[in-house]
Amino acid sequence: MNVKASPLTQKLSAFVALSEAELAVLERLHQRRKSFSVGRDLVHQGQSEQAAYILAAGWVVSYKIQPDGSRQIVDFQIPGDFLGLRSVLLHTSDHGIEPIVDIEAAEVLVSDLLRAFAETPRLATAVLWAVSRDEAMVVEHLVGLGRREADARMAHFLLELGARLSLVGMGSRQGYACPLTQYHLADALGLSAIHVNRVLRKLREGGLVTFQGGLVTFDDYEGLVALADFDPAYLDQSRPLLS
Repeated sequence: MNVKASPLTQKLSAFVALSEAELAVLERLHQRRKSFSVGRDLVHQGQSEQAAYILAAGWVVSYKIQPDGSRQIVDFQIPGDFLGLRSVLLHTSDHGIEPIVDIEAAEVLVSDLLRAFAETPRLATAVLWAVSRDEAMVVEHLVGLGRREADARMAHFLLELGARLSLVGMGSRQGYACPLTQYHLADALGLSAIHVNRVLRKLREGGLVTFQGGLVTFDDYEGLVALADFDPAYLDQSRPLLS
């Protein structure tokens, strides 16, 4: 594969201008590439002794199972994201990871990761940036669940996904392909599937955004930003910080 065109390289390049040596390390991390079918967990909640993965193609969902058997979606991962990185470093997975569609991912052993970080400290810093950015998104999701009205919560979520996808060349201010169902949205946003349907209809009829046939179309991007009070500063992807 051309590592320069990989989603992870595109993502990390928003933080650091990668050198040839750093690109060579990234290429090495991508060597153990595997395919996974939809619905088959890559990582089970409570699992130990596992590898991390670099998502190369497809979407996955991170979730936690509650004692009563219900599921809370924590986040969705897109190409360029690390999967299970925190769980590897903490030895035990505190959540499950399941493909939404058939995916391709590069398996990364802990030893591979530590070697890469030792050889290329700037690359380690870039990965730390990516993890910190993920944490900032979790904070925004908590704010959304606790303080935003349903339509603003949905708008903010769709805008955030669009910004994340644009970083890896898969989205724009016009829209993006999206495999999520209304049930996924319900579990992630703390709404019922019926409420999700009503909110999406309200946003569509308001001329703001249309989500149909696996495609999110921003009909009025600025209007949607205003509704959600969306400030993408927490995503920190405007320019490389390290040259």
